[in-house]
Amino acid sequence: MAAKESFKQIIQGEIPVLVDFYAEWCGPCKAMAPMLQQFQKEMGDKVRVIKVDVDRNPEAAATYGVRAVPTLMIFKSGNVAWRHSGAVPVHTLKEAVGKVLS
Repeated sequence: MAAKESFKQIIQGEIPVLVDFYAEWCGPCKAMAPMLQQFQKEMGDKVRVIKVDVDRNPEAAATYGVRAVPTLMIFKSGNVAWRHSGAVPVHTLKEAVGKVLS
């Protein structure tokens, strides 16, 4: 995430944004990290992936009602298009983004 871009600016874009709300102490969050890297690699510039540490950004977590980590959300034009709490496989993420892109 570029320093000059705010979270709100990023999620307002036309390119879908997968947001990973996570915590450093969270085991399932750590398990998701390589899957998110694989997902980003496979999807290329069709989707943007950002990570939001809920301990460092409690206001963002509160705004979107994040009560468990990891919580994954796909934003398109500022709106939540998909949401899931808990770890998910790459193919599920690709399906969710595919629906948002179509």
